Amino acid sequence: MRNQGLGPWMLRRAERSGQHLAVIDGERRLTWRELAEQTAREATALHEEGVGPGDRVAFLGENSVEFLRTIFAVWLVGGVLVPLNTRLAAPEVAFQLDDSGARLLIHDQTLEALAAESCPTGAVSRRAVGQPGKSRATDAAPGLAERLEGLEPWHEDVAVAEDETAMILYTSGTTGRPKGARLTHRNLTWNCINALVDSDVRGDDVCLMISPMFHVASLGMGVLPAVLKGAALVVEARFDPGRALELIERERVTSLAGVPTTFQMLMEHDDWERRDLSSLRRMSCGGSAIPHTVLDAYESRGLAFTMNYGMTEASPGVTMSPPERTREKAGSSGLPHFFTEVRIVDPLGEDLGPGETGEILVSGPQVISDYWNRPDGGSAFRDGWFHTGDVGHRDEDGFLYVTDRLKDMFVSGGENVYPAEVESTLIEHPAVSSVAVVGVPDDRWGDVPHAYIVAAEGRSISEQEVMSFLDGRLARYKIPRHVTLVEDLPRTASGKLRKSQLVGRRPSE
Repeated sequence: MRNQGLGPWMLRRAERSGQHLAVIDGERRLTWRELAEQTAREATALHEEGVGPGDRVAFLGENSVEFLRTIFAVWLVGGVLVPLNTRLAAPEVAFQLDDSGARLLIHDQTLEALAAESCPTGAVSRRAVGQPGKSRATDAAPGLAERLEGLEPWHEDVAVAEDETAMILYTSGTTGRPKGARLTHRNLTWNCINALVDSDVRGDDVCLMISPMFHVASLGMGVLPAVLKGAALVVEARFDPGRALELIERERVTSLAGVPTTFQMLMEHDDWERRDLSSLRRMSCGGSAIPHTVLDAYESRGLAFTMNYGMTEASPGVTMSPPERTREKAGSSGLPHFFTEVRIVDPLGEDLGPGETGEILVSGPQVISDYWNRPDGGSAFRDGWFHTGDVGHRDEDGFLYVTDRLKDMFVSGGENVYPAEVESTLIEHPAVSSVAVVGVPDDRWGDVPHAYIVAAEGRSISEQEVMSFLDGRLARYKIPRHVTLVEDLPRTASGKLRKSQLVGRRPSE
């Protein structure tokens, strides 16, 4: 076997669990053998498109059978997967396509307009994908679905080393431009090993995938460990709390992951009390600390959470808390994964003791070594450690508490928002002289963007004008929900913004 990457995983799983259920997607139910055969046929289709070792293939779509098979089809032919966030605006998608050097964009047929707007020059080939008999092929974007039936499954063994790039996942940077994290096959494999050791994934699990698979958390901690163990995946294109509760009961779901907002919306739904959730045995939550009211609601039904901390650069797992200690260690994101090391250091790089706050450093075989086409991003990777830019401390038992973010990033509804990216776009408005964007508390989304704007001389700008200007330029979750006009922004003597004086303020303050 020359392919030492993740490509053959689907085929190997079919050898072991061919007749077992692999995926539920709406009315479709596929076994591992059926899914593996579709994947191998799509690999042939990619080869006919000219995709070979090292070529980047982007996917723009929601959770689906098509997404699952494309992931492994790309890896079977030695390609590099570039998952794209469907919530991005066309200029953001276009940047990631250009930066990654993608030669092919596979997209949901329902996202044809966004795909077309993101590839105006035709430099990237586009192919729509959907269920057989339902794709809408056009001259600009021929469909793939019907072609698969007439193709032979891919049988070639392409040479792929474990340290070759498997995936480029974009994480917004503090300079206003996203950076592509270069995840290798080795990174993703070791992340799966950590997940299997610490979260007890089983072959008879039924995993409900309500978080987008274009996010590293859903892909790295959900999809890949499930394939490795042969667990069934229930893939949902979008999260709907009522439908999620119905699926948990109907499909006897055992595993569910999300952010605090996810679990809050489930417990607030009218069907919460009447649905049978007794099949759930693993629930993992990340992004931020889970409120005690949510913990109480689930514990009253005999359900406990595992808390997680991670990042794209760690594929993504860094820490995880045992569910039996989540209440005791409230606010903690857990212990380092089995094959992971975490340090807390001061500004000079010296290690700090329990209870002392400093920057969080991470090391392990799942941690990437660099960014795609970003030699300037290497400063975060030093002496075998990734400098996260996050601030926290560990207690006497080794549990990690993340208390702040050096990079000013905040989480809104499970999505990372980087203020510099919003600021660099908003400053282009002629009425904006200077701007600072921070996260402010929101009862539903955790935090939402709040823009403090100094208007250009003789100009004014309203909240509605800000939202209209950014609509189409940025994903909607990045657009400020609140705008405050100020005469000046707080700065240090050297002119640097003092965002600490703005962070956490509610719009009325």
